[in-house]
Amino acid sequence: MSFLDTLIKDPKYQSHDPRQPDEVTEPDVIISPDTRREDRIPQGQSRTKKWPVLDAHGTPPIDLATWKFEVDGLVENHLSFSLDEFMQLPAVKVYADFHCVTRWSRLDNVWTGVSTREIAERAGMKSEAKFVLALAYDYGWTTNVPIEYFLKEDSLFAFLHDGEPIPADHGGPVRLIIPQLYAWKSAKWVRGVRFLEHDEAGFWEEGGYHMRGNPWVGRDGERFRW
Repeated sequence: MSFLDTLIKDPKYQSHDPRQPDEVTEPDVIISPDTRREDRIPQGQSRTKKWPVLDAHGTPPIDLATWKFEVDGLVENHLSFSLDEFMQLPAVKVYADFHCVTRWSRLDNVWTGVSTREIAERAGMKSEAKFVLALAYDYGWTTNVPIEYFLKEDSLFAFLHDGEPIPADHGGPVRLIIPQLYAWKSAKWVRGVRFLEHDEAGFWEEGGYHMRGNPWVGRDGERFRW
């Protein structure tokens, strides 16, 4: 570690080069396919070794004793979990990169949590569901996700990052992680999801952000709708 590295107080600062997928030694880890790209950083992005904190309204107060995760919309079974119940669901690990629309990418992350497929299966997602609206605790914030991305093998509701609980300012206790889309789709402080037949713009989408948000499409990714 260099002298410069010792001056950096961020406990999540990466002092190492990002691992290649075949160097990941954690057992039973799902490897996000974008980590296998020859160039893992989308055009217009640059790597950060830190884990920047960005959000719309600041970290909301969340009472963990009354925290709920709820599932509704086009499902056979409406679901509701306390935090303890949610933590007891089958867990997966995902090795993935993280691309923020503000042009930084954090490579080499291991997320632990509940697969989005697990939630969809338990809820009995109906065939007409084509989109998911993620609902968050920060003052009604939402974001929309096409169902095909929500159900990717590497998508999950994460409660650990690199083996440690996700801090509140990074979206803990539970946040959505959709590695194959820009990180604003990975809703912080998630409190549930709604399965929809139609696409419904969320907070940033109403402000002009792209309705899908794929960082690998086009010359500069799907950042905005214009």
